[in-house]
This record gives sequence, structure tokens and C-alpha cells, in this order.
Amino acid sequence: MSTADQNKALVRRLVEIVNDGNLSAVGDVATGELAREAARWIGPFRESFPDFRMDVIDLIAESDKVVAHFKCSGTHRGEWRGHPPSGRRFEGVDEVYIFRVEDRKLAGALAVVEDNLTRMQQLGLSS
Repeated sequence: MSTADQNKALVRRLVEIVNDGNLSAVGDVATGELAREAARWIGPFRESFPDFRMDVIDLIAESDKVVAHFKCSGTHRGEWRGHPPSGRRFEGVDEVYIFRVEDRKLAGALAVVEDNLTRMQQLGLSS
């Protein structure tokens, strides 16, 4: 397996971990600050959206970087950003990240697109 394919596999595994809400597995694919941030983010976000799902649309890898395009969905069942649960669902919300790989683990992530406006509009939390 090429380095690019190995790096893409790390991102796919991270998506599986997020989709399963498996906080204990974050360290298997991420290291340092990224691992700590992911562990802090996954739990509370999944409490707000227990059926949250990320689907990989595209992965592009070069050198130590992986660009990932995701479509996300979930049902608002818990408080999120100060908003009580609405029971409404968001679907097909775009997220694009650039991940940095170091020593065969994800070591950094930059959110290029995280379409919270569409998410909030679909949930009825913004006009």
C-alpha cells in the first residue's frame, strides 16, 4: 500500500471512529493536540446528534497531507450551541478538512469548510 493510500486509510478510520462515537479509539489514528481535540469534540457533539454520520465523498493525498470532503447528517436530540433539542435533522452538510500526517498518525487538521450555516438553517436555528 502506498503512503498516500495509508494516509487516506487513517482518515477513513477516523470517520469510522466518529460515526461509532468510539472515543477510546481516537489514539489509534491521531496523535498530540489533534487526538485531544477530537476526543473532546466527538463526545459532546454525539450527545447533541446521537445519530451523527460523516460520509467520505473524496480523499486526495499528497506527501504528508490528506484533503477530505465529507457530507454530514444528524438529528438534533441534545443541546447544541445553546439551542435546546429541536428533533430536526440536517442532511448533506459539507465539511472539508486538510489533515497532516506525522509518524503514521493524523497530527493536525485544518477545517477549510464546515458549513454550520446550512446545518443551522436545516435545524431551524437560523434564517
